[in-house]
Amino acid sequence: MAAREEYILEVNNLVKHFPLGGGLFSKKQQAVQAVNGISLKVKRGETLGIVGESGCGKSTAGRTIIRLYEPTAGQIIFEGKDVTKAQGNDLMELRRNMQMIFQDPYASLNPRMTVGDIVAEAIDIHRLLTGQKRTQRIFELLKIVGLNPEHANRFPHEFSGGQRQRIGIARALAVNPSLIICDEPISALDVSIQAQVVNMLEELQQKLGLTYLFIAHDLSMVKYISHRIAVMYLGRIVELTSSKDLYANPMHPYTQGLLSAIPIPDPHVEAQRRRIIPKGNVPSPIDPPSGCYFRTRCPHAMDVCAKEAPELTEMGNEHLVACHLLKK
Repeated sequence: MAAREEYILEVNNLVKHFPLGGGLFSKKQQAVQAVNGISLKVKRGETLGIVGESGCGKSTAGRTIIRLYEPTAGQIIFEGKDVTKAQGNDLMELRRNMQMIFQDPYASLNPRMTVGDIVAEAIDIHRLLTGQKRTQRIFELLKIVGLNPEHANRFPHEFSGGQRQRIGIARALAVNPSLIICDEPISALDVSIQAQVVNMLEELQQKLGLTYLFIAHDLSMVKYISHRIAVMYLGRIVELTSSKDLYANPMHPYTQGLLSAIPIPDPHVEAQRRRIIPKGNVPSPIDPPSGCYFRTRCPHAMDVCAKEAPELTEMGNEHLVACHLLKK
C-alpha cells in the first residue's frame, strides 16, 4: 500500500443524510440516506472514477467531500488537513485547492454574467488578481480549454453545450487547484463532444499535475480516463480496484450486472453475450434493507446477507470487494 503522504484525499466513513419532515402522526424522524459510510483514498495525480446507477449517492459524495453539503458524520482529509473541521479562512483556502466541474453546462453558468466574469469568479472571491493581470489570466484559461480570448465578452447562451462545459472547466482551473471533482461532466453532451472533453481533461491532468475524482454512470467512458474505479450502490462502495482489473475481473454481483449492460459494437458478439439483470427495483434510500443493501436484488443472497453488512475486504492486488459470497 502507498504511504500516507502519497494520498491527496482520504475519506473515512463519510455519511450524508438529508432529514425529512415527519408525518402528522409519525414520531420517527426519517432521512434520505444518500451516503452511508464510504471510505476511499485518492493518490496524488491519479483519476479515481466513481460509478453507479442514478440515485446511488455518487454526486452527493462528491459535493460532501468539497463541503457544498455538510457531512452528517465521517472525516475528510485533504492534503493532510481535516476538511470537516475547517472554518473561515482555513475552509476558504481548502476550497481554493478543491474545485468542481458540474454536470449541467446549461444550469451551472450564470446567464447574466459574461464568460470572462464567470471564469474569473473564483479569482475575484479569493482576491488573487486584478486589472490587466486578471484579464490576461482569463485569456490564458480560455486558450487552455480551446476557446478564443474574444469569447470573454460573450454570454453563456451564445455557446454550444460542449463550449459551455469548457467554460466550466476553465472556471475550475482559474485558482490553480490540485484536486478537481468532476460531477458527471460529460453526461449532458453529445457522444462526439464527450470524447473531446475527456481527452482535454487528460491533457490538462498531465500538463498541470491535477488529481481528479471523476463521477459518472457511463462505465465505458470511465474506463478510459480512470486509474482506479469505485462502484457505488445505494450510498455504499461495493467494489474498488484498478480500472483494468475491474473490467477484466469484476467480483461483486452488482458490478458484474453493470458491466454486462455496456453495449458491444460488434452485433454478433452482442447477440451471444449473457446479460446479468438484477431482479426487482432499487430499494428506497429512506428505508434501505438490513445487512447488505444489494441482497434484495442479488441472485446469490444468503442468510448472513440480511444480518450483517459486508465490509470492503481486499481480495489481492488492492482489489476491494464488499460481499459475503467471496468470504466463504
